[in-house]
Amino acid sequence: MAILPEPVTLSLICILVMMCVKILMDQTKKNKYHFPPGPRPLPLIGNMHILDIKRQDYTFMELAKTYGTFFTFHFGRAKAVVLIGYEANQEALVKANYDFGDRAPMPIADDFQKNHGVIFSNGETWKITRRFTLSILRDLGMGKRPIEERIINELQYLNALIGSHNGKPFNEKVFYNATPNITFSILFGRRFDYDNPNYKKMIGIIDDVVKLTGQPEAKYYNVFPIIKYFFKTPGLVVKRVNELNEVLHEMFKEAQEAKTEDSFRTYSEAFLQKQEREKATETTEKIFTEKNLLASTFDLMVGGTETTSSTLKWAILLMMKYPDVQKKVHDEIENVIGLERPPKWEDHKVLPYCLAVMHEVQRFGNILQYLPHSTPTDVSFRGYTIPKGTIVVPLFSSVLYDETKWEDPRGFNPNHFLDANGKFLKRDEFFAFSKGRRVCAGETLARMELFMFFTGMLQKFSFTPPPGVKKEDLDLTADPFFIMRPKRYYVIATPTI
Repeated sequence: MAILPEPVTLSLICILVMMCVKILMDQTKKNKYHFPPGPRPLPLIGNMHILDIKRQDYTFMELAKTYGTFFTFHFGRAKAVVLIGYEANQEALVKANYDFGDRAPMPIADDFQKNHGVIFSNGETWKITRRFTLSILRDLGMGKRPIEERIINELQYLNALIGSHNGKPFNEKVFYNATPNITFSILFGRRFDYDNPNYKKMIGIIDDVVKLTGQPEAKYYNVFPIIKYFFKTPGLVVKRVNELNEVLHEMFKEAQEAKTEDSFRTYSEAFLQKQEREKATETTEKIFTEKNLLASTFDLMVGGTETTSSTLKWAILLMMKYPDVQKKVHDEIENVIGLERPPKWEDHKVLPYCLAVMHEVQRFGNILQYLPHSTPTDVSFRGYTIPKGTIVVPLFSSVLYDETKWEDPRGFNPNHFLDANGKFLKRDEFFAFSKGRRVCAGETLARMELFMFFTGMLQKFSFTPPPGVKKEDLDLTADPFFIMRPKRYYVIATPTI
């Protein structure tokens, strides 16, 4: 007669069998994935001990000299893959755009966006919101005459502000004033005086958020979320965004009162109309919620004001640093369109040098090191198998400074965008707006603004350093916040006529 094992013994055997099965499954799963080589990680902190937290792009480009253009980097316990240079980024973001098309978690932003908006979201929320946003921006005239007229109008206010300094030094913050009004006109249907309290409050909060999210505390928080309970920065970011939302609530209230069933004049009105229609359906997962409206508005405000304004700051600094370039810009403007009528977007076809200079400002200024992506599924890439949810670092700096693609990658050289006959040369290596599924939604608007504001200011003024400051003294080192801004500088504007 067989002797049956005791119940306790049987339970232990079952547990041991289950543990063995799990170990075998984990090992099989582990063997399934094959990451590219990279620096050896330390326990818990990974490779963070070798990372320049402010200029991560410098660290990654240096590591590429050892590990190549596709390597593994450990952010704490999380494995990431880094894409270096044009070829790797083009292959991943453009040719394999779906495989690398999700947004990776960013706790400093996720705390207030919570998978809403058009920049930091994923899944259906992102797809529907982005599709809606692109459609409404086109309907509101992005890249067309209605927006062009707003830019021309705003240019007059900006030039009047510059001229009000009467040849005395002023700081670069002046160049921040104009571009927010273009975005706000799309969002709210109006422009604001530069001294309007709500206007100053909104751009002040955006300025603070850009600075705070670029602090080392915020960047370490993105890797080690536990430090949220030990540092003030994450809480301050949420506090400032909540303050911005209070102002936006008032703006949306006005939009709610102004909206009609069949038409819209602004992004917020169009969003609220979709919200009303969605409420009438039986859809369980609502996309057009108030939270998504706030998040999308925040994304458009940051993407449509901070990036463009910072680029214009770089432009004027570089014109002071390279007066020979500034003179060629002046000469082309005067010889082709004159000094009277304001520039139009159509003029970019007949002002190739101005267009090349503006592109080179964007390339040299390199205002965004990267925004992390992630893999939505298991991905095979360059002979490696990367698991779903892996962080991806598409390093824009490495494309814009790719030594194999640019004649003078670390210098300022508008000839990068001119052919032998002086005509504008479009470059695939120009990644200033990213590429692929996550390309900047407002790229067309930004191109228009940058060209027209830049040529419009240079048409009316020459920009020089203050007395006692030589061009050699001008610092081209960036302030590495969330956006790579130029350091504080002062400038004198002298009328051209």
